[in-house]
Amino acid sequence: MSLLAVLIGTLAFAVLAPIIGCFLAGLDRKISARMQGRVGPPLLQPYYDVRKLIEKDNVSVNSTEGTYITCALVFTLLAGGIFYSGGNLLMSVFVITLSGLFFIVAAYSTRSPYSEIGANRETLQVMAYEPMVLFMAVAFYMAAGTFNAAGVFSLDAPVITNIWLVFLGFLFVLTIKLRKSPFDLSYSHHAHQEIVKGITTEMSGKTLAKVEIMHWCENVLFLGWVGLFFVWGNLLSLILAVVVVLLVYFLEIWIDNNFARVKWQALLKSAWVVAFVAGFVNIAVLAYL
Repeated sequence: MSLLAVLIGTLAFAVLAPIIGCFLAGLDRKISARMQGRVGPPLLQPYYDVRKLIEKDNVSVNSTEGTYITCALVFTLLAGGIFYSGGNLLMSVFVITLSGLFFIVAAYSTRSPYSEIGANRETLQVMAYEPMVLFMAVAFYMAAGTFNAAGVFSLDAPVITNIWLVFLGFLFVLTIKLRKSPFDLSYSHHAHQEIVKGITTEMSGKTLAKVEIMHWCENVLFLGWVGLFFVWGNLLSLILAVVVVLLVYFLEIWIDNNFARVKWQALLKSAWVVAFVAGFVNIAVLAYL
């Protein structure tokens, strides 16, 4: 994959992902409200919230917090650009992890006890989901013969036929990556979890707006990984992938509204057990077939 293709993909992702992510966030709020017996906010309420944040004055405890968040947003856009331009899936995984590390460092830089607790929890979440995500990338390589996302279009059947166990494991950690209950330990987008906003406690104004936009882009990227399991040489498979992605997103919203937050010990243990059973076992089976 050429550098030019990645740059074009990154620019396209930077334009389209916030729009799609904003719509998905509004859909999340609307469906969540219906599940709770409420009418809910307008579909474009996430956009209104971010616009209001951008218009506010920046109030931060230091000058580095905003820089770290900007770096996190840039690396998120780059990870999306790499993936959606058909580039290396493993590289996309590494880049989005780097984005998460900048997010954690931004919280630590504030020296607020609440932010530091949120950063500690975010670090635990990264430790929990990262093994399964790496297993997902390796399993994709073994099933498709390449790390390049565009390689699925040369396949005769979707990769899920060979790595369905990995797909189930990835769905489990997807709840962590989308920051849904019961695994939203560091940061929740809903007020029902806690008064203090965890890792974003000291973030406000444009900085917090960048965090929200980054989260929208992350959602689009992660759901793209879900769709990758269902695409093959037939272009009509893209429709199937979109339908599956929407069903998975609805499932995540349902889980978010029906399960209470667990302790970090349960998060770490369950994610690693799933990574071993779903990831390692599926890869081992592929290696010896």
